[in-house]
Amino acid sequence: MVSRNCDHWWMAGMGSPDVVDVSYYNPDQPRLGLEVLSFATLRERLLPSVAGAPSRPDFHQLTLVTRGEGTALIDFVDYPCAPGTLLHLRPGQVQRFPADPQGGIADLDATLVVFTPAFPPPVPASSAVIDEGLSPAAFSLSAVDYRAMSVAVAEIAAEYATLAERDASQAELTVELLRQLLAALLVRMARLPHSGEWNPAAGGEVFRVFRGELERAFTTRRRAAEYAAHLGYSPRTLTRACLAATGRTAKDLIDDRVALEAKRLLVHTGLPVASVGRMLGFTEPTNFGKFFERTVGATPGAFRATQR
Repeated sequence: MVSRNCDHWWMAGMGSPDVVDVSYYNPDQPRLGLEVLSFATLRERLLPSVAGAPSRPDFHQLTLVTRGEGTALIDFVDYPCAPGTLLHLRPGQVQRFPADPQGGIADLDATLVVFTPAFPPPVPASSAVIDEGLSPAAFSLSAVDYRAMSVAVAEIAAEYATLAERDASQAELTVELLRQLLAALLVRMARLPHSGEWNPAAGGEVFRVFRGELERAFTTRRRAAEYAAHLGYSPRTLTRACLAATGRTAKDLIDDRVALEAKRLLVHTGLPVASVGRMLGFTEPTNFGKFFERTVGATPGAFRATQR
């Protein structure tokens, strides 16, 4: 999963790396877009520079905890980890690995299913799980859901373990089976209960295409009406879909996405505040400062100071 040739982001004058960019790499099956490993194996593989720093993977990482406790940090939100916790880290999100109270890597028993965005087959229900950046990063599973997820993860792990023993034709079939088993696991995730008003299916196709366009254009397109026109919907239709899916308006979701990227840049790089604003489409630093304080509740400088 974790390459030993990770690139670091270095910012001039800061004196230390900000975030470690981690590229997908499977040392056992280099051509396979999926890996299954234990949390213990992950701990052994991690370089200290990666284990102790925030990291940004370019792959999906599912972690099912079976024993132990710790706290994971994903995009500035703490997620307690305990038996029955399922974490989903998406490409581009910034994490710190689950830690113990002393700040070291937590002593967990957990299974990780790591995969590239291209590995799962295009099943609509599973696509909603892997494509939706606003869907939950952590689930506290009920006993019933935990048993079901444990069985699904174990089946993937068992098939993955047989790959080295298969001949070429059998291996090809096993890879296809792994893709389908992963899709089934993701569909199980899609039906897990979500907290609050989050229900992406209620937003239908309108919400789905809006979320995809938002990820592509949030640095250059800031008005809900512009998204609606680009996608061929009326502003009212777009807002109605967003409210049904999330309980928030399209404008709220646009602001949330811009604010999240601003947080990442402020905390994980040494860029000046004005440069962060320009990268996100603000031509005037004062406008960026007002937007950030209104959306986040703190000035950019204050937020950076409290998070470092």
